[in-house]
Amino acid sequence: MRTRQPTTAALEDQPIPVRVKLAAAWTSLMFLYAYVDILNFFTPGIIEDILDGRVFTFDLSQTFSTAALTLMAVPILMIVLSMTLPASANRITNLTVAAVYVPVTAFNVAGESWLYFYGLGVVMELILLALIVRYAWTWPRAAPSATAAARGLVRDPRQA
Repeated sequence: MRTRQPTTAALEDQPIPVRVKLAAAWTSLMFLYAYVDILNFFTPGIIEDILDGRVFTFDLSQTFSTAALTLMAVPILMIVLSMTLPASANRITNLTVAAVYVPVTAFNVAGESWLYFYGLGVVMELILLALIVRYAWTWPRAAPSATAAARGLVRDPRQA
């Protein structure tokens, strides 16, 4: 009878495409936003304020709800856009949207009494936004193809 020997070979660590990294980071950000909001319902007084028609200092209205939905829809759409946009548009879109979301995210901690809770949430959200900026900023460049070089479409940097 043969016994199975433990494998000592190292696991293969395959590279993850930038698109997948971006989509994963936006997915994590979206879930984090949602869970911070959901867990906020357990903060004393929050439900009463909502029942009285207030969230933070804002009156509950169709305008407030539409703005909140828009703020959540952007990270949700960025998941799809990160997987489907062409590389150049993808990079620019991710850099722009993540940069816009940094102050939006930082605003979420303003005026909150549960600073540890919101502070932790905001710090994790900012880390994810920093990763998105890093992934998009360092998007690998494609090496010029031999066909493009043969057609003279690629300029030789030594001629500059």
